[in-house]
Amino acid sequence: MEELDILILGAGWTATFLIPLLEARKLSFAATTGDGREVAGSPTIPFRFDPSSKDQSSIASLPRARYILITFPLVGNGPSRLLVDTYTATHRQRSHAPSAADDDEEVHPSRKFRFIQLGSTGIWQGQQGKVREDGTNSPWQTRQSPFTETDKRAIAETELLSLGGCVLNLSGLWGGARDPRHWVDRVATTKEAVKSKKSLHMIHGVDVARAIAAVVASGDEKWASAGRGQRWMLTDGFVYDWWALFAGWAELQSVDGEEAVPTKQAQWVYELMVEEDVRALPRSMEQLERCYDVREFWKTFGLAPLKGRI
Repeated sequence: MEELDILILGAGWTATFLIPLLEARKLSFAATTGDGREVAGSPTIPFRFDPSSKDQSSIASLPRARYILITFPLVGNGPSRLLVDTYTATHRQRSHAPSAADDDEEVHPSRKFRFIQLGSTGIWQGQQGKVREDGTNSPWQTRQSPFTETDKRAIAETELLSLGGCVLNLSGLWGGARDPRHWVDRVATTKEAVKSKKSLHMIHGVDVARAIAAVVASGDEKWASAGRGQRWMLTDGFVYDWWALFAGWAELQSVDGEEAVPTKQAQWVYELMVEEDVRALPRSMEQLERCYDVREFWKTFGLAPLKGRI
């Protein structure tokens, strides 16, 4: 069987954006789901990865692809290596012309196959930005900033990186059925909860798909310099202020002809602006404290987000 461009392990929400893009760009692909259901009009292969199982024969039956996208979380030491090593051992037949990217394939055979793991920017939660020369903290963080190394997902991602894989750490996902407005009553049930809300980072499913496709289509040289062993942080380039969002989404639909009133979250925001001496929204980057700088990814792969501003 001819080698595919990409195999999507776990065709969930991301795949609803990725599959149409792959089809439009005529990139060959296959995808898996737990039950083999159709995703974005495309059939999928039933597959579940259980790292605790001694029987990993289901990996051998997966199609061979140059890129393997892992969309589900792997946790702790072991699962990344198990998946990479088992797939490599069962799919080692060479099916592409040798290239500079394969020079050390005999030493690191997993590098013949290019693994991409989708992760979360949550591993940088609570981490301070860089310290300025004057000793104060900068709110800005990049992919090189310290992250929570004890995070179980971060441990698995670091293991994949050591095997020559690539990790795309995604910020809050939106698009399709995912509407951030629907999160308000869940994340801000009290005034104290609103008070604690600072920055928010997002990326639309369309741009997640474009980012993945850019890595897949980048070629050997770009993979060697910007894919293999690289961890990237992805947002749409905006730093959102939760207070500004609550205030901007203030209007509730009137009920039975009654006058529309602001949401309780918006009312709390304006009370807090007086109490905290915030003159206007959005608040400054320093007040928001945790701000992601992701320019490097978009520049490296020659892209700009299509869906900025939620």
